[in-house]
Amino acid sequence: MNLKLDSKKQKDYIIGFGLLALLLIVITVLEHVLPKTSMIFTVLKKGAIYALVAVSMNLLNGFTGLFSLGQAGFMLLGAYTYAIFTIPVAIRPQVYQYFDGGLIQFTVPVVVALIMAGLVAAIFAYLIGLPVLHLKSDYLAIATLGFAEILRAIFQWDKIGVITNGSNLLKKYPVFKSCLFYFAVAIICIALIVLLINSTYGRAFKAIRDDEIAAEAMGINLAKHKQLAFVISSFFAGISGALLAIFQTTIQAKQFTSAMTYEILLIVVIGGIGSITGSCISSFLFIACSEWWLRFLDDSNLNFSTIQIFRPGFRKVVFAIVIMAIVLFYQKGIMGDKEFSFSRLAARIKNMFSKKKTVSAKDSVSKEALK
Repeated sequence: MNLKLDSKKQKDYIIGFGLLALLLIVITVLEHVLPKTSMIFTVLKKGAIYALVAVSMNLLNGFTGLFSLGQAGFMLLGAYTYAIFTIPVAIRPQVYQYFDGGLIQFTVPVVVALIMAGLVAAIFAYLIGLPVLHLKSDYLAIATLGFAEILRAIFQWDKIGVITNGSNLLKKYPVFKSCLFYFAVAIICIALIVLLINSTYGRAFKAIRDDEIAAEAMGINLAKHKQLAFVISSFFAGISGALLAIFQTTIQAKQFTSAMTYEILLIVVIGGIGSITGSCISSFLFIACSEWWLRFLDDSNLNFSTIQIFRPGFRKVVFAIVIMAIVLFYQKGIMGDKEFSFSRLAARIKNMFSKKKTVSAKDSVSKEALK
């Protein structure tokens, strides 16, 4: 892969990684200062998880032009893989109490389980991709959405309960309370996706998105690159599913509904289709609004009249209105198809000051002419 970057991009990456290091330091300080039950930690953990899965979806939808809605299914595969292979053997009889302790009677380290979560999702993506990637647009979306729904039903089937525990919860697997774990995994995975997008493979993905006929004329193997994008996207979706399992401490197939996929798609659209930084920013904003900032709207004690405006669920109504406003006024999303650039920001600030100086100089000249 050709990963050559110009000086501006190199500078942006250096500054970006510096700010990420500073962010990790700030999070470490907050974990020692604020109580563990503070809502900010929930937003940070869940925001990091959704940022990873949103970026993985953007790799497919935004950079390759494949409209897939199977993200919840791949997250389910990752979550179950992590849980199944990390539950301690001594505790398995309690978890698999209806299935004679389960079929798997060994465990693997957490890091290995995370990689396995991504690999299992990638293997299923490869097998599913063989027939469905010949479809286009809405047909591909319907096929992948159907795959996710079928997978959710199969994992609740008692016939394979010795592996999945049927419709019962999987629990007692290793979990992590620190935000640093979630951020470390998310940052590493997103960095790998960024490197991929800036490689020759990434340029091939963009060429397919822009014009399949022209891309094929240039010698790009459409089937191979679509399959590659689909598998890689699913790999990172599987890892995000494992992170979600760790965050929730228990996992069940019925949690991975189509609504989860729609939320991820909404995050991608709000952030900007084809923008990595847009997906990351919108993930934290989405989680903060839905889980924290608008919570007070559900408090019925805030009503000052007989009309019950504030009530449980009113938060979702206001949140929907906010999302509609964003979509109406920012049709391309917060970032559009652009990435946040420190060099571009510095250039804009410099131009603003230079324009002010030019205007002030012209004003002084005109005043002297009037005199």
